[in-house]
Amino acid sequence: MKPEKPNYFDLVYQVVRLIPSGRVTNYGAIAHYLGIKSGARMVGYAMNAAHTMTDVPAHRVVNSQGLLTGKGHFSTPTEMQELLEKEGVKIEKDKVQNFENVFWNPDEELAL
Repeated sequence: MKPEKPNYFDLVYQVVRLIPSGRVTNYGAIAHYLGIKSGARMVGYAMNAAHTMTDVPAHRVVNSQGLLTGKGHFSTPTEMQELLEKEGVKIEKDKVQNFENVFWNPDEELAL
């Protein structure tokens, strides 16, 4: 019997769990790391399903411009921002400030 292969959502969650507090990444960076070039939308679907999972810091995944596009999937419209601000990430008008400085690139951070 073959060992069960993790599904795509599980692979996304494994990467998201590695994002350090105070850092963010984007959907496309996760998809690229996992080898799925057009998979940013699938990462978004995974994040939408993860907002109730306490062990997946979905608030640390934003869009490619640093916008909090996933905020509507949290329990309140401000929860995503509040969680990021608790970690020291500055947000203005639903956008991560100094995005390039807090961006966590799994291709670089998880390089073998």
